[in-house]
Amino acid sequence: MTPDLTPLLRDFGPEDLAPLIAKAGIERTIVVQAAETEAETDFLLEIAARSDFVAGVVGWLDMTSPDFARRLEHYMNQPKWVGLRPMLQEHDPTLITSDAFRAALSEVARRSVPVDILTFPRHLPALLQVLPDVPGLRGVVDHMSKPDMTTGEFGQWGQDITRIAAHPNLSCKISGVVTEAGADWTAERIRSFLSHVARAFGPNRLIFGTDWPVCTLAATHSEVTELACALLSDLYTSEDLTKIFETNAAEFYRLPAR
Repeated sequence: MTPDLTPLLRDFGPEDLAPLIAKAGIERTIVVQAAETEAETDFLLEIAARSDFVAGVVGWLDMTSPDFARRLEHYMNQPKWVGLRPMLQEHDPTLITSDAFRAALSEVARRSVPVDILTFPRHLPALLQVLPDVPGLRGVVDHMSKPDMTTGEFGQWGQDITRIAAHPNLSCKISGVVTEAGADWTAERIRSFLSHVARAFGPNRLIFGTDWPVCTLAATHSEVTELACALLSDLYTSEDLTKIFETNAAEFYRLPAR
């Protein structure tokens, strides 16, 4: 947590989120880890256990640890644990192509565990290197891989995200967009990037995420949800929007039916 993230240096809990999702008409949500510790995963599982609207937890594990397979087995048996997120954005892209990470990714693919892929654009070439070795991997690229939207140019990200989308088991989260579009973000600045991802993945492989509370560095929970609804409504039917805002996530994380 660096000084520019000072507004986030406080506790955010289910009591903060509950009125926000009620206002947005969201019935249930998935919480995702933000620290590279198993302690945080356990903390989120405790929250999920006492919060009916938390449908699942995406946790963290050290995928380079010799003990990875055993720890993965442990968490797969925990109620409401629905997936795994290695924080690749915090590491050099060479981690992705390392033998240890490749082996862990193969184990994850073998067990059909959903993986949230948290990357910057610079990580995508390394990811593209390993994906052919794990064709069964069920993954979702978080925050559209955080392209820099302030320039208005897709750059290499545009090509790489299209190549990522060619892997049919991979999806993409429409999330984190306001924090990548600059303090003076506008819907128009974000529109072309979101449209590019929408064309690449299609409505069956897009998942909406608020990125709350990180989004509060640039916008409120309401602004984020309203922005996504507006931009996606220009591209898709109401049936497709139901997939993006509900069904796709429920299927990807294998949530129980309501």
